[in-house]
Amino acid sequence: MLPRLSVNKSGRVFLLTIALWFVVISPAFAAAQTDDPLAPAMESARRKRDPVELESLKSQLEQRISPNPKDASSQYKLALVDSYLVDVAESRKDKKAAIAALDKAIEADLRAIHLDDKSADPHSLLADLYGRKIGLGGGMLAGPRFGPKVGAENKRAMALDDKNPHVWASAGRQYLMAHKAFGGDPAKAIDSFKKSLALEPNQDETWVWLAKAYEKQSDKANAHDAIQHALQLNPQNPSAQETSKSLDK
Repeated sequence: MLPRLSVNKSGRVFLLTIALWFVVISPAFAAAQTDDPLAPAMESARRKRDPVELESLKSQLEQRISPNPKDASSQYKLALVDSYLVDVAESRKDKKAAIAALDKAIEADLRAIHLDDKSADPHSLLADLYGRKIGLGGGMLAGPRFGPKVGAENKRAMALDDKNPHVWASAGRQYLMAHKAFGGDPAKAIDSFKKSLALEPNQDETWVWLAKAYEKQSDKANAHDAIQHALQLNPQNPSAQETSKSLDK
């Protein structure tokens, strides 16, 4: 079972906060996220990874950006939507579409960072996107090419805001997905995910990653506990559903 301090406390916080659903983000993006009329649609699309919703959001964001290409927040949101479309393509086993969506996500996120280099979230997202370039089979040179970029972006994000849960979650993914020879360490991944969840307990996606980290350590008891937290927060999470099934095998 998960340590009493990390899970039981997180569970109590979840019960207290579920009615006050909140999202912790970097200050530069806070006002735009809170006041954005697209925010509910963004959250719905994130939770469900529905391709129709995502394509609609992508179109609306592109229309918003067209007359105002220096809108850093919208560029970042476009990168997020494209990153969700990578998930959709991968679930359909469409590698070509996944790579195309990933490249678009990177382009949009780089534009966001160029416009506002002082926000941690775009740097954390870019670290994740570079990591996915490796995972999508970029050949033998993908690791050496993108691995250092993952580390650099996570380091930059941590320097900008080490109290940001997304920053710690991205660092955890780096430790989990990297080869041991290049700094991969499931134990450090678990520690990073726990730090992220201590800052924001209602991240269903980070609970899934915590479950995967425990699974990698052959700790099925803690993996089951983590995935149940994810499913309680978001029963529609496709990754949580898939991970739950794999743990039951």
